Amino acid sequence: MWPDAAALANASAAEVITAWGRLGYPRRALRLKECAVQVRDRFNNELPQTYDELISLPGIGDYTASAVLSFAYGQRVPVLDTNIRRVLTRVFAGVESHGGSTKPQDRELAQEALPEGAEAAAVWNQATMELGALVCMAKSPACQECPLCDMCAFLAAGRPGLGEGRTRPRQRFQGTDRQVRGIVLAALRPLDSGQTLPKEQVDELWSDAAQLGSCLASLDEDGLIEIEPGGAIRLPR
Repeated sequence: MWPDAAALANASAAEVITAWGRLGYPRRALRLKECAVQVRDRFNNELPQTYDELISLPGIGDYTASAVLSFAYGQRVPVLDTNIRRVLTRVFAGVESHGGSTKPQDRELAQEALPEGAEAAAVWNQATMELGALVCMAKSPACQECPLCDMCAFLAAGRPGLGEGRTRPRQRFQGTDRQVRGIVLAALRPLDSGQTLPKEQVDELWSDAAQLGSCLASLDEDGLIEIEPGGAIRLPR
């Protein structure tokens, strides 16, 4: 649909939001478009190849910048997501990973564990990520299937504090503002460019008028919809 950053940057916000579909967190669609604009304007339509330049782009954080450098550009850079941190902390430090934000010691450990060669480092990042997602899981790790079981300090110590990570309980979805916001955007995506959803149809989207109004206001504030004076709504131009 958009072969390069310039094509995405030139697309309308409505097109980007529609293409995003039901992926969740629709504000990220707009951040992606903002990122594409800066790649087009600041970097001659080429994604930069340094950490500092990548991190300066909208929506790009430490994990994404490191992943791009490692997986796309083959640089020797440690990549740290929740799964990788859990594997490294258990195997080499012998303690449970408690989640939260990345700490300096996490990065130091990841750097020490990283193979010397850039290609090997990229494979290591990918393999460790998969190991954490499929084998060294948070609450029920399959230690008997783990290729690192013979060298795992956590397993040797008897898996102390297993599953005690500071993970947030899963939030309910039914009846939340997230659900209402999703319903509103789902009603707008099939419309032609610039077409509005009349107020009468907007009011039928959710039975709680106060909650619906609050969600419409938040969508408007986030730049995800436009509200016309009469109450009709549409995707942004």
